[in-house]
Amino acid sequence: MEKASRKNNGLFTYGDYITWPDEERWELIDGVPYDMTPTPNRYHQDISGTLLTEIALFLKDKKCQVYAAPFDIRLPEANQNDDETLTVVQPDISVICDQSKLDSKGCKGAPDWIIEILSPATSKKDRVIKFYTYERFGVKEYWLVSPDDKTVEVFILGENGKYGRPEYYTEEKIIPCYTLQGLSINLSEIFAEE
Repeated sequence: MEKASRKNNGLFTYGDYITWPDEERWELIDGVPYDMTPTPNRYHQDISGTLLTEIALFLKDKKCQVYAAPFDIRLPEANQNDDETLTVVQPDISVICDQSKLDSKGCKGAPDWIIEILSPATSKKDRVIKFYTYERFGVKEYWLVSPDDKTVEVFILGENGKYGRPEYYTEEKIIPCYTLQGLSINLSEIFAEE
């Protein structure tokens, strides 16, 4: 990434981001780069894989699509083209129901539902920086999954464009999905350890 040059305002763009080495994983939030290392641990990946499978099975023959990281979500401000876009994230899991947002590069615009699986390295970013970013760009449903606590916080975007108070679920609960009516996630299966 050291070869990339900052723009006049000191920020990086998607135009810079796509020139960085493929073996490095980065996110841009408001033009600020965030390193995506270290690689998630096995338990994180187990949770991600189980959630992805549950959602994908539910979506069979439906219009919505589910994607797991690494999958670029470009969040441009009004009238920004791709090269000028200052925010590119790679959520652990994304569900997109508006097919017009999908292209060969990933997704351009807010997914309907995003799930982030917390780790010590990403917890603050997921709880604060990404929380406000997803809220600002209109992500309708945001889940924060905590493997350590075996809990899930669910945020739903209100009519005022803000997330309301979170709903908390513990490992023995079943979570109804608001974005995908009819889907429920059994946390005892999600947090099952071998």
